[in-house]
Amino acid sequence: MPDQRARRIADAITPLRVEPGRTVRLGKDFDPRYKADFVHKKDGKELLQTGVALLADYQARLAAQDVHGVLVCLQSLDAGGKDGTIRHVMSGVNPQGVHVHGFKVPSAEELDHDFLWRYAQRLPARGEIVIFNRSHYEEVLVVRVHPELLDRQKLPAKAKGHGVWGHRYRAINDWERYLTDNGIAVVKLFLNLSKEEQLERFLARIDVPEKNWKFSANDVKERRFWDDYQDAFSEMLSATSTPWAPWYVIPADRKWFARICVSAVLAHTLIELDPRYPVVSDEDRRQLLTVKAALELEAPQKDRHRREAVPG
Repeated sequence: MPDQRARRIADAITPLRVEPGRTVRLGKDFDPRYKADFVHKKDGKELLQTGVALLADYQARLAAQDVHGVLVCLQSLDAGGKDGTIRHVMSGVNPQGVHVHGFKVPSAEELDHDFLWRYAQRLPARGEIVIFNRSHYEEVLVVRVHPELLDRQKLPAKAKGHGVWGHRYRAINDWERYLTDNGIAVVKLFLNLSKEEQLERFLARIDVPEKNWKFSANDVKERRFWDDYQDAFSEMLSATSTPWAPWYVIPADRKWFARICVSAVLAHTLIELDPRYPVVSDEDRRQLLTVKAALELEAPQKDRHRREAVPG
């Protein structure tokens, strides 16, 4: 990857990054309709395809090197575009090396463990990319907005009293530091949707028969808690954007631009990791050439002549 292109990608995503230590007021600090001046919709498809090809290349290197893993945490409110983002941005990668996990209502077994336990079961192996479609951050978002969910987690009284959210932020930051120290890059993406755009998408899910299956009455119920979620997101971004695992706030009102942004952040992460194909030793190379010579003896005579005629 030429340094110039790497710098351009890094510069493009800088406005999206939540600087560690910054106090975020989501409604004022990040515009869901933000779009870089140098990017136009007519060029969006080509830019996304470039990003997809770049991710495919680096994902192959990541798998071959087998040293680093990548964990992508994707958060948004309902209709934020998580599924579509995954489908478009990851369309070119090898599915054997990418896994997507969604987290629903915790099971009885999961409730018998600490709040990070079920997420730890789905972490990437070395060489893999894992996407959490909703992540461990639900534990400081939906659980915070709906305190009754905290009561179901079988916690001792002192563990759910005053300061519980600060304790969880600290636990999450420490856990993510542990992951990055062990070679697992943590990429955190918040798809920032406006209330007006969410309404339009809900109405489309009702009006368009092919989208009816996406609609849930519960989504509308959650919309009533819009302000509470905005406060919870703001505090989460402020408390958990760290040097080792920063948050990126993706403007999500324009789906095409959001997908370009996500691909750029992922590309930046992989460029920073700089995975490379393993180089075999001289001895292994000699063995490969010996095996090649033996295999060529098995080939039909005409094929041997054709290969010998090829220059180099």
